[in-house]
Amino acid sequence: MKFARLAGPALTLVFILVCAAFAQEVVPLSTRPGVTETYFLASAPKNPQAIAVLFPGSGGYIRIRMENGQPKFGGDNFLVRVRADFVKRGVVAAIVDAPSDQQRGDGMGDDFRLGPDHFTDIAAVVEDLKKRFPDKPMFLIGTSRGTVSAAGLGARFGPEVAGVVLTSSLFSRAGSSPSKQGLSRFDFATIKVPLLFVHHASDQCQFTQYADAQALSSKYPLISVVGGTTPKSGPCDPFAQHGFYGKESETVEEMVNWMLKRPYKDLVK
Repeated sequence: MKFARLAGPALTLVFILVCAAFAQEVVPLSTRPGVTETYFLASAPKNPQAIAVLFPGSGGYIRIRMENGQPKFGGDNFLVRVRADFVKRGVVAAIVDAPSDQQRGDGMGDDFRLGPDHFTDIAAVVEDLKKRFPDKPMFLIGTSRGTVSAAGLGARFGPEVAGVVLTSSLFSRAGSSPSKQGLSRFDFATIKVPLLFVHHASDQCQFTQYADAQALSSKYPLISVVGGTTPKSGPCDPFAQHGFYGKESETVEEMVNWMLKRPYKDLVK
């Protein structure tokens, strides 16, 4: 867009409109009777190449909201921290919160994440993003317990999405109830679109062992990450190898390269 012949109020108006087109936004959607699904849309790249729907770990409830005109949410999770790394590489970053009927206790359980209501909620998010960014490939990306969402939804959406990325995958069940089963019984062959695993080789979380990712690397591409910064959280928490602490930007770089079908490194060090 050229501004050379614009001046005064006209230039100011154009500047405001351009900024608004790429501004960050909290987007609440009515998805089921009495239920709202909210997502946070980070400031979009000027020339978007793809869309990433991001599913944080734990119960997925990060309290996306507006306060005093500013978006607020829990910012510790790996996929929340790296939203700007996606954007600067040309990828739209949309962070999904737990729906309004799952915002109590531990948030979303694994049985909900794998069920039809979650699909209904995220289908509304996907539809909204496709209207905003038509003809851009859509990827579902989860981390830790968020991989249960990304995997289950990837199987349900099929070719409507371009691919699935699972980081620090929850391969093991974390309890006996269906809400804690993780991906222990998930059939990855039900995902018919390209699937990428990303895992830190020194992930010390007992439910997300690197050996399980390695075991799948003969069937699916795996990006392994080594090194980083000395952890300052527990082994299953964000500021440890489990959250790619100190290797966030480099990890996103190779994920995006894979998404955009560019050459990528399968070892980040």
